[in-house]
Amino acid sequence: MSRRRQASKRPLAKDGKYQNTLVSRLVNMVMFSGKKSTAQRIVYGAFDVISEKNPASNPIEILQRAVDNAKPRIETKPRRVGGATYQVPLEIPVERQNALALRWIVDFADSRKGTPMKAALAAEILEAYQGQGNAIRKRDEVHKMAQANKAFAHFRW
Repeated sequence: MSRRRQASKRPLAKDGKYQNTLVSRLVNMVMFSGKKSTAQRIVYGAFDVISEKNPASNPIEILQRAVDNAKPRIETKPRRVGGATYQVPLEIPVERQNALALRWIVDFADSRKGTPMKAALAAEILEAYQGQGNAIRKRDEVHKMAQANKAFAHFRW
C-alpha cells in the first residue's frame, strides 16, 4: 500500500443538459471507450422514452427515485481471521451505494439483448422506480447475503 497521501475526491461536473450530477454519473457509467457523446445520446434518449411513458413526471425525479430504490444499505466483505475467511456484513458509504445502484441499472440494461440501449435503459430505470426488476432483485440478494452472515458482524473493524 502506498505511503503517500490519499488522493482527494474531485468534484463531479454537472450534466450539460439537465444540470444534475446524478445524470453526469449515469452518462459516465454508460460511456464505453471514451465515447461520451454516444453515452449522452443514449441517456437523453432514455429520458425521452421515460417522459413519453410518464408525461406527468420529471425523468430526473424518476431516475433519483429508481437509484434510491436500488441502493443497497449493507453488503458483505470477506475478512480473513485465523486461517478462515468470513463474509462480514458492513454498512456501505453513500457514494458506494449510488455507484452500485447505477452500475446495476446500467449492467442489467446492457444485458437486455434485442433492444436498443436507450430503450433498455429506460425500461430498467422505470422498473427500478416501481420497485421491481433486476437491479432491485440484485439489491435484495445482497441484503439477504448480509442477513445470513449477521453472526459474523463482530469481526467488523
